[in-house]
Amino acid sequence: MYRIINADITAVLFGRSDKLKKYVSASVLSADLLNLEDEIRRLEQSKIDMLHFDVMDGLFVNNITYGLPVLKAIRKVTDLTLDVHLMIQDPMRYVGRFAEYGADYISFHIESDGNTTETLTDIKNSGAKAALAIKPATPAESVYDYLPYLDMVLVMTVEPGFGGQSFMPETIEKVKKIKQKITELGLDVLIQVDGGINAETAKIASEAGANVLVSGSYLFKADDMASAAEKLKEGSSE
Repeated sequence: MYRIINADITAVLFGRSDKLKKYVSASVLSADLLNLEDEIRRLEQSKIDMLHFDVMDGLFVNNITYGLPVLKAIRKVTDLTLDVHLMIQDPMRYVGRFAEYGADYISFHIESDGNTTETLTDIKNSGAKAALAIKPATPAESVYDYLPYLDMVLVMTVEPGFGGQSFMPETIEKVKKIKQKITELGLDVLIQVDGGINAETAKIASEAGANVLVSGSYLFKADDMASAAEKLKEGSSE
């Protein structure tokens, strides 16, 4: 069943909170998967806003991760907002099931197969929040027509498929353009960035207009995850 656990995020979506507020989504791709429940407890204790769940099918990207059974297991043990990122060839086949298994947000790639509008409609009908993701080479303008139907845009700041890559600064211009278009249209659409996000790059992305920061190794390797998350939000490496 769809639900948004984080009340602050819900408020932003509906224009009842500080639009400049930033949120952290921890990429489970960097977690210790043999001790996943312990890692989830660490996220909760560190007051992380979302758990970012990357799904890769070995077709859309050259890697395979995890899928529905793992998401279902995670949903059973946490009330964290589950932020599912589908890097799969045919997302429309699966969005309903990901929502059924606990996804709060579902992102899929505009570059994937299928009809974008129909896939967005399926996500909305399933009760989840809809997000559209774009690769580094895809222009910002490709999402403009879909903005009125979106809850979030995900701008990839690395090539999708593998964790631990370096941030691509040239992607930031797209964040600026999308933010400007959202403002022009008077919409409350979140902008998420994913790839190489640490305190330094979070500051760059935030200044461009991003307000949901996906981070993996920076968070999970931190001695103090809560402090690391705050540094992401503050955009400070001190």
